[in-house]
Amino acid sequence: MLRLLLALLLTLAAGLAAPGLAGAQGAMTAVKAKDLVRARLVAESEALVPGRTVTLGLHMAMKPGWHVYWRNPGDSGLPPEMAWRLPEGFTVGPVQWPVPERIPVQTLMNFGYEGAVTLLVPLKVPKSARAGETVRLTGTLSYLVCEEICIPGSAELSLDLPVAASAESDSGQAALFARARAALPEAAPSPVRTSRAGDRLVLHLDRPGLAGVTGAAFFPYAEGALDNAAPQDLAVDAAGLRLTLTPGDAGQPPEALAGVLALTEDGTRKAYALGREPAPAPTTAATVPAAPQAPPAPAEEESLTLWSAAGLALVGGLLLNLMPCVFPVLSIKVLSLVRQAGESATRVRLHGLAYTAGVLASFLGLAGLLIALKAGGAGIGWGFQLQSPVVVALLAYGLFAMGLSLSGAVHLGGGIVGLGDGLTRRAGYQGSFFTGVLATLVATPCTAPFMGAAVGFALTQSPLAALTVFASLGLGLALPFLGLTLVPQALRLLPRPGAWMDVLKGALAFPVYATVAWLVWVLAQQVGPNGLLAGLTGLVLVALAAWAWERARGAGRLGTGFGRVAALAALAAALGLIAVLDGDRATARTALAQGEETFTQARLDALRAEGRTVFVDMTAAWCITCQVNERTVLAREGVQAAFRGGQVVYLKGDWTNQNPEITRLLERHGRSGVPLYLVYRGQGEAQVLPQILTEGIVLAAIGQKDVAAAQ
Repeated sequence: MLRLLLALLLTLAAGLAAPGLAGAQGAMTAVKAKDLVRARLVAESEALVPGRTVTLGLHMAMKPGWHVYWRNPGDSGLPPEMAWRLPEGFTVGPVQWPVPERIPVQTLMNFGYEGAVTLLVPLKVPKSARAGETVRLTGTLSYLVCEEICIPGSAELSLDLPVAASAESDSGQAALFARARAALPEAAPSPVRTSRAGDRLVLHLDRPGLAGVTGAAFFPYAEGALDNAAPQDLAVDAAGLRLTLTPGDAGQPPEALAGVLALTEDGTRKAYALGREPAPAPTTAATVPAAPQAPPAPAEEESLTLWSAAGLALVGGLLLNLMPCVFPVLSIKVLSLVRQAGESATRVRLHGLAYTAGVLASFLGLAGLLIALKAGGAGIGWGFQLQSPVVVALLAYGLFAMGLSLSGAVHLGGGIVGLGDGLTRRAGYQGSFFTGVLATLVATPCTAPFMGAAVGFALTQSPLAALTVFASLGLGLALPFLGLTLVPQALRLLPRPGAWMDVLKGALAFPVYATVAWLVWVLAQQVGPNGLLAGLTGLVLVALAAWAWERARGAGRLGTGFGRVAALAALAAALGLIAVLDGDRATARTALAQGEETFTQARLDALRAEGRTVFVDMTAAWCITCQVNERTVLAREGVQAAFRGGQVVYLKGDWTNQNPEITRLLERHGRSGVPLYLVYRGQGEAQVLPQILTEGIVLAAIGQKDVAAAQ
């Protein structure tokens, strides 16, 4: 019997993970990125002149049907990024991005380039460069190339150029650089303003004589500024043109809208840069030695291998059992084990294996789905399912029903979790299995120590390696309960069943209700008033279904049938209300305390360019670890005083709903989910803080221990 259940465990886990594994492997190994993109580094001048600036070009030629991305990729994707390795004193400026195209992908709208593109980059040559020497410019170009699938790729680029007192002739690339400059947006020749029209934004270009304009498209600099897939309605009259746009989740005011306006006028495409372009992030190219070396890894991942990541995941999974989001479910399962303590050791072990099977199967299933979606270009990470109000509402309804069962309002069967009602004795194992599934679902909002680095590492590896790390994480979550069932001596430590169990059972309902209350609070961050009303009404219908089901007991054949039909109708109505939640999505609105600012990449880049100290807090309403850190550490007067005294800018990013800018920042630092805490001091690289904060850790990172102590 033990062998049979172990075989079932492995088969089910493999079955749930197989679609993600197969899809991701097919996407990432059937075609190689280097066969789809030919990249090279070119220079406009044939020589470098000390003290002057030369323009470099990152030229990418794509296979027909494939594309790479603009600086703001739209609804999915990643822009090309060059990690430069330059001799001392050489510095590169910001990339000059040609005007992109709108690339629809099913219901999404991306911004990018097909065919070929040249990204222009200014290179400042130091005055100390000596004539007659040869300089090697190198770097790693990372990119994402997509068709129906997306494949990450990279190319090692290098270029050798001599240093000369002057450079009169070009390098033979004049035509390529001329085309690249022609594709850049120009400064707008006429006043441009934006206004609101109901729930939409209107961009006005006040210039007579635009009757020949037959098409227009606006590309925002900021991710999330617009609903990219929504129609952009063009109207042209004698005064100029109006382009009506739909705001996105970022909720930017009209005056902050900035980007590129592309017009098709008399068959010719023209483009204008509108608004203030975000300041580029300072480059570290000048401080990187000329000798080739890999870009530095995040501090927590410098020496990670597959097996060390799996070990960290195992420890992180063990610590998840102590997190408040897992406690209610685990407590209920332990109570169930007390009730089963009188059974044979074999049956108790089977309960432990069934619980472990549920945990592993759901972890691998979630991991397989996450891997497949990321291979398809989706900007998501760990806990992504809780960015859906439908998932949050379903989880709240299920836990609410469990709480009603624990309170005695409804009896859903012999099992303590209430699963497997009316089935044979084998249903008890099904109850253990689905308790493991539920434990996994409620554990995803939490991030335990060691877990962030392991999961971030996993999502940069092959699908098989990633699934190995996630399996270790699941095993760590299941291990305490599994160990209790596998060791007979441990079972003897459990108290004997008795009347006290009913009292404890009722008491355990209240942490379950507290979890439901928290999930409703999360839902309130994700949907508008109508959506919240629908979610709360769904809870009432779940209670009605439980009441009708319970009243049907012993009511005779007719009464039983009527009661169960009424219960099922109430549940169907609750599920129907869930279906409308996505239609009333709210913009991200994490509450900002005094002194906090909403994170945008543009704001972070501007602060870094000014040399300011910045504390970045990536959080989400559904992230229990984030909420605990904010209330017990970041909100403390000592930390707030240090922020004020040290003139630290506090940027808070809300990942409750999907936000591509936050997803990109997480990925750059080897993370797949929140929390993520970063400290930038001056123009240096970010310091990544642990997921579990203390006041001392924060003060040491911002260098303000003395300021806090003086307050």
